[in-house]
Amino acid sequence: MKRRTFIESMGILGATALLPVSCLTMQTPKNYKLGYQLFSIRDEMAKDPIATLKFLKNLGYQDFEVYGFDAEKGLYYGHSASDFKKILDDLDLSVSSGHYGFSSYLNASNDNLKHFVNQCIIGAKTLNSAYITWPWIAPEQRTIDTFKIMSHKLNKIGEQITAAGLGFAYHNHGFEFEDHNGQNGYDIILSETDASLVKLQMDMYWVMHSSKYTPKELIQKQPERYVMWHIKDMDPKTKDYTELGNGSIDYKKLLPDPTTSGLEFYYIEQGGNFTHNSLQSATDSAIYFKEQLQSYL
Repeated sequence: MKRRTFIESMGILGATALLPVSCLTMQTPKNYKLGYQLFSIRDEMAKDPIATLKFLKNLGYQDFEVYGFDAEKGLYYGHSASDFKKILDDLDLSVSSGHYGFSSYLNASNDNLKHFVNQCIIGAKTLNSAYITWPWIAPEQRTIDTFKIMSHKLNKIGEQITAAGLGFAYHNHGFEFEDHNGQNGYDIILSETDASLVKLQMDMYWVMHSSKYTPKELIQKQPERYVMWHIKDMDPKTKDYTELGNGSIDYKKLLPDPTTSGLEFYYIEQGGNFTHNSLQSATDSAIYFKEQLQSYL
């Protein structure tokens, strides 16, 4: 290298080192895959999962979050974990997270819970997933006392999953934000779980539907803990789900900074209330996201 070229190169490197971290982040954005939560298209997955995955791939979806794992049989959508992984590999698709059925184990013995978690770990590792996610609790479980019990169990599960080399996360709905004489479940989860063991998956629809905070404000309280996002829109009249771009949530203003969030994966989702059907919903949301929102990530 010529001396002049070397000096100029070192000057550029030195100037770069003085730039704010935010500028460096803007210069080297993370290449996030377009993700979809397969619960959004559960009717088609039940009929023909392979055809459904091919359909979603043609829309541009590359990464998925699974649901409905049969722990005792080790099945995803009727396929063994290894067979389902081969299906994904053949289609050049990935599954980075899964929603697993922890709710029924809230009152189970420690041994039964540990066994279930082990089954989830085996399945998730076979799929080469990064995260196992606790997605939901039943209506009768939504009490302050249960949230305290659950927080303890979240820590224990997080220890087990972390020791296995995977990440563990909690997914919110709206019920966590409901007031119980000045307390709410989400505050208990945030304060009584270990942030190194229990990460967070933010459902932005439910935050806007039920929380007094915005996604950005929640992330400011727990930076780098929100490793996954769910992105779906809200019908302006009914407040139910709707396709991206049809609703009242302005994601161009709402989307938080992914670096501050600690974002690793995001998933478009629509749990129901389809304008036409689940296939068209996946199509419309993909088109809108790629045209209007993907540049923000």
